[in-house]
Amino acid sequence: MYKALLASAAALALLAGAAMAQSRDNMERLGQFRTTGTSMQFEMVNQSGEFADQIRENLKKIKMPSGFKIELFAVVPDARHIAVGPQGIVTIVGTRKDAVWAITDRNKDRRADEVKRFAPSIDFVIPNGVCFSKDGFLFIAEQNRVLVFPAAEFFYESPDVAVGEVVKKGELIPEDEESFNHTARVCDVGPDNKLYISLGQPFNVPAQEKLDKYNERGIGGIIRMERDGSGRQVYARGIRNSVGQDFNPANGELWFTDNQVDGMGDDIPPGELNRATGPGQHFGFPWYGGGSVRTNEYKDSEPPEDIVFPEVEMAAHAADLGMMFYTGRMFPAEYRGGIFSAQHGSWNRTTPVGARVMFTSLNEDGSANESKPFAEGWLSETGEYLGRPVDVAQLPDGSLLVSDDLAGAVYRISYEQ
Repeated sequence: MYKALLASAAALALLAGAAMAQSRDNMERLGQFRTTGTSMQFEMVNQSGEFADQIRENLKKIKMPSGFKIELFAVVPDARHIAVGPQGIVTIVGTRKDAVWAITDRNKDRRADEVKRFAPSIDFVIPNGVCFSKDGFLFIAEQNRVLVFPAAEFFYESPDVAVGEVVKKGELIPEDEESFNHTARVCDVGPDNKLYISLGQPFNVPAQEKLDKYNERGIGGIIRMERDGSGRQVYARGIRNSVGQDFNPANGELWFTDNQVDGMGDDIPPGELNRATGPGQHFGFPWYGGGSVRTNEYKDSEPPEDIVFPEVEMAAHAADLGMMFYTGRMFPAEYRGGIFSAQHGSWNRTTPVGARVMFTSLNEDGSANESKPFAEGWLSETGEYLGRPVDVAQLPDGSLLVSDDLAGAVYRISYEQ
């Protein structure tokens, strides 16, 4: 039996090695605009049937302000962060697994006609972070690599796509810091045309001997770089695990959510919605577990000077993830220029909280008001999750997309007077 297990393990190792070699070869060929021989038979996701019908039934439980309507936009397995193509041709959805999905609404009825695997000739590892530049370049931030896909809205129809490496595998973070925890990166192209990427640190609270290394590399922070990967710098520090960011179009300031320390109690520390007014700011972690709540591990250590505390304190352990500034014209005026954000829902709270879409209005000086629920009902009265919102994005018509990795779906919220 032992010899058979060894033989089986050796065979699996050989297969894994061959797969890695094929993946490297495919990347090289694609970088030279050569075909890989990948089948044209795409992995497709069925958009009809009992599964989709039940999701539509669950959406009847969602409560929103008068005039708003929520519908199933697409069935998308493990749907996480969303990037809407600037030409409105394709919507790209990342996952925490190994797939990236491409949604096409060909007849523009605001429902997916086709959901298929994006770039199947490439092996992805936690391709959660997806973002488009205004000129049509798609960036995908993986666990430990960043890829760029020029003209993604054109090439996505083929299994072979134009691709380049912005950050090579193993260079986004040190390989000895790769973890199963807090590895879902997010990205944005800023108003300065630079690429911004969040790097969650892997611990609940890291040991002090980790801090110098993390500060230098931007782990537990947000880094920025030129779109070709050059000029990397740490933009913000003191962030536990941000999985949502966007720039205020009114003044270019970077806002981001942050998930805070577990195990301190049901009601502390608060989640965070943060506002970075420029580079070099520190947002308190790990001295602060969330808001002004000190961590036990660092209570006897002096925090850095000039800590920036959150602009808005959110419900404790609601898991605030994706966020965006609303720039559309479909919704009423009071929503324009405000922030929509997704709460994934708590996993370790006695009474669960979250699983909803929040809205935060801004004042004329750029500061924020209290966040309020906008769409809720995915968390039932018995504490059962019918879905777990992850990210929000805006379609060209001004409607709102919401991803849900539990249900495996993307919803569309629209408004009619």
